[in-house]
Amino acid sequence: MGIFFKNTAKRTTVPFRYDVVGSFLRPQTLKDARTKFASGMLTQAELTQIEDEEIKKLVAKEKEIGLKAVTDGEFRRSYWHLDFFWGFDGVEHVILDHGYFFHGEETRADSARLSGKIRFSGHPFLKHYSFLKQVAGGDVTARQTIPAPAQFFAELVRGENEKEIAKYYPDREELYRDISAAYHKTILAFYELGCRNIQLDDCTWGMLCDNNFWAAMAGEGYDVEELKNLYLRLNNDAITGLPADLTVTTHICRGNYHSTWATSGGYDPVAKTVFGKENVSAYYLEYDTDRAGDFTPLKEVSGEKLVVLGLVSSKTGELENREQILSRIREAAQYVPGDRLCLSPQCGFASTEEGNILTEEQQWKKLAFIKEIAEEIWG
Repeated sequence: MGIFFKNTAKRTTVPFRYDVVGSFLRPQTLKDARTKFASGMLTQAELTQIEDEEIKKLVAKEKEIGLKAVTDGEFRRSYWHLDFFWGFDGVEHVILDHGYFFHGEETRADSARLSGKIRFSGHPFLKHYSFLKQVAGGDVTARQTIPAPAQFFAELVRGENEKEIAKYYPDREELYRDISAAYHKTILAFYELGCRNIQLDDCTWGMLCDNNFWAAMAGEGYDVEELKNLYLRLNNDAITGLPADLTVTTHICRGNYHSTWATSGGYDPVAKTVFGKENVSAYYLEYDTDRAGDFTPLKEVSGEKLVVLGLVSSKTGELENREQILSRIREAAQYVPGDRLCLSPQCGFASTEEGNILTEEQQWKKLAFIKEIAEEIWG
């Protein structure tokens, strides 16, 4: 029985009391294989075989430490988001003049740009999920993480990409409909493979929480409220009318690259929209530093939605102070009842294949630490 949430029931569906966001540090064997593949020393089939073996090891480790929801660590991806976008018809892989700007670092310059109408006619990630589902077995939830529809739109209008939109979508309304429709069909395809948990990873809300971002973007004709409503519409339209036993959750992030960050600011500017109106079952929220603000915006979380508190950093190897984590969970419970709270890292450990600056041993210690605290609190 937990120490201060004594009447909470055991969670049998996502999210679980101790949980993960999705990505894991790439093992050296996999990094070496990718380097060899890029130089032509490995075939795609040989690379896939190595990926398969490393994913088997990862899932076994996830289950060994007691996780109830497992992922493939995003081991087949280079980026948490771009690889998924490239899987749609009408989207091409391009290299821009610059990458994403993080605090003190710039990423690689890959991006996704329109090359035609956006359509779903199959997707490489479906085969990836089938493998994960098989390896995971029936005793855990095999989670599929994908970037949110709003994130896709944000990439298509990023920098010089936006110039291509008018060629294929002179009417932006058609673009919005096609984005949501392609996502909806993709999610249903995952469902047919046995997927019962889709997680929408989404940095768009984190961008809108940053006053500096607003100052840079709020030029002539720019309407923050309009953009919030568009992000909400894209996401909600994509997940409307899905099977009742498919749990859709979302992870809201402020950037996670090589242990650096992209944006700052509390959730206040977006709370009424995303917490009150986005039709998901739970929010995985970044709360590992004061850059995320306080818990007050959680009062806007509507209905019976759950909140997974990302109080433990995936950016550093140092373990947090146990009493401090307990205190912050108690504080969050002032706004969301304790039986609707869970605990996780604030993000994945490797949103891109570079990974954050910590060791695999430290990664697993972080998750063991989260499990220990969650069992102490909720029993």
